[in-house]
Amino acid sequence: MRRRKTAVAAGCCLAFLLGTLLNLLFIPGGPEHPPPPREELPPPSPPGAPLYPPEEEIGGGQAALARQIRERYEEVLRYRQHRAAAGRRPLRPRERRLMDLAPPRTSAEQPRPPGPRGRAAAGPWAELSLEPPLLGCRDIRDVSGVQYLGSGYTKAVYKAVLNRTLAVALKAVDFGGHDIAHCVRQFSALGDCYRLAAYKIVKEMILLQRLRHTNVLQLYGYCYQDSNDIPDTLTTITELGSPLEMIQLLQTSWEDRFRICLSLVRLLHYLAHSPLGSVTLLDFRPRQFVIVDGELKVTDLDDASVEESSCTSNSDCFMEFPARNFTLPCSVEGRCQSMNEKRNLYNAYRFFFTYLLPHSAPSSLRPLLDKIVNATGELHWGIDETAAQLERVLDLYKSGEYLQNTTRVPKAEYRRVPEAFIPDENYRCWPSYHHKGCLLSVFDVNEAIEICDSYSQCKAFVLTNQTTWTGRQLVFFKMASNHIVPDPDKITYVKVTD
Repeated sequence: MRRRKTAVAAGCCLAFLLGTLLNLLFIPGGPEHPPPPREELPPPSPPGAPLYPPEEEIGGGQAALARQIRERYEEVLRYRQHRAAAGRRPLRPRERRLMDLAPPRTSAEQPRPPGPRGRAAAGPWAELSLEPPLLGCRDIRDVSGVQYLGSGYTKAVYKAVLNRTLAVALKAVDFGGHDIAHCVRQFSALGDCYRLAAYKIVKEMILLQRLRHTNVLQLYGYCYQDSNDIPDTLTTITELGSPLEMIQLLQTSWEDRFRICLSLVRLLHYLAHSPLGSVTLLDFRPRQFVIVDGELKVTDLDDASVEESSCTSNSDCFMEFPARNFTLPCSVEGRCQSMNEKRNLYNAYRFFFTYLLPHSAPSSLRPLLDKIVNATGELHWGIDETAAQLERVLDLYKSGEYLQNTTRVPKAEYRRVPEAFIPDENYRCWPSYHHKGCLLSVFDVNEAIEICDSYSQCKAFVLTNQTTWTGRQLVFFKMASNHIVPDPDKITYVKVTD
């Protein structure tokens, strides 16, 4: 009996996974092009029948679900209001399909103007339109290398390769996820539950387009297709990043870990001064970020918010965290001062700065780094001051000024051998850019000599023509110099005295 239950449970999980996968990829034999846009948003109705039933005819559960859909739809509208002020533009067919997610209004919600109003004027979907996407359904029709990456409460994410060259991430509502499953159990309406969940993706798409920044994931496009008996399910196509693994980050060089923290601070500085106002990431965890070419980028924005908490006294501006609580001042306008900014900053401290900033940093930079960690942990600084101090650390590190306060008297003499390389004689050090050898970055030859002097097994080092993101030179440190080979791109230094 137990085996039978296990088999049934496994079958259900497999069905959910296949449903989500079909949501991301076209079903073989499907139409080559997406179906034409619908001119009318409501479903067909019998002649003479009202487009939607009066609110009193809707069951309590259906009314509650309709209200949730309307609230989420209106939240998305708020992020697009800036377009309404600039004037509306004609919607392209692809954009009009995006608006098919617009929820119907019940009779109680319908505006009641003094005179008749045309249908086109009554619909609010124009404010939701996105810029023309670069990629669409045609581009993901013949994807290869599809790989499941993970899922959260709402979305499932897959890796795919377009045209055998461009690796992208595909995101869609997870039919086996928490949001859909909980909603269907409560309301037994898969179509409406999908719409409710899909608004999170629409919101994220809008924010990805509005918040243009180096440390915000790029939106490449989107696609509509029919899946799970639901018309026009939505798939987004975004830039692909590597998951943020904190254990792996702790094993990398301090320079790379500092880059992650600097990327995060630059992002939070932008969010605090964004075109939408101060944006807070309500779901702030390492899993909400990815790494693209060494840069940290935020990938999940469906739980972002621009709402600043209202207050009547300071006690209303209470922020609670697992280890600390803070009370911020209430402004004369009745808003908690910088709450969005401070919430982001403290989360950056507790998830990133504490682990990544001081660990194995250059000794002369540690006092400044400790000051940054302590100030953000106590929220003594805002994001402007924090960003300025991190940029100062970067300047000190790139310019080599952090070495001026250290004693740099060589313990040994070295012989310079130009255009030469030592292919073997490796030893391991930590942290290293090479897992089988000791490959570190240096500002100049003098720093390389100082590092070699600090390792008892180091008898030589090789300057390469490779540099890190800060422009520092990568150097191999060797335990012997018995076998030297010609190499025009490298310079070898051999220790001649101890």
